[in-house]
Amino acid sequence: MALKKTQRSLRAWTKQKWRTKSGKPSTQGSKATGERYLPEKAIKALSDSEYKSTTAAKRRAVRRNKQVSKQPKKIASKTRSFRSYT
Repeated sequence: MALKKTQRSLRAWTKQKWRTKSGKPSTQGSKATGERYLPEKAIKALSDSEYKSTTAAKRRAVRRNKQVSKQPKKIASKTRSFRSYT
């Protein structure tokens, strides 16, 4: 039986090993860090200052009660190649 598009997307997402740099939860629980979730390879490709920049953007959005926050353009273009949806 063929998988639906959403099922393929979820399978691709899990294979990419999405996480935070610290390995701790980003927004849930008492030990939430507010960090950005990215594929493991994307985290390794970013410098410390780039990761701090994208995490700061995420934290600003969370303070404004936004669920989604855009990454800075330079970082988004750098991490784009590490994400796949199907």
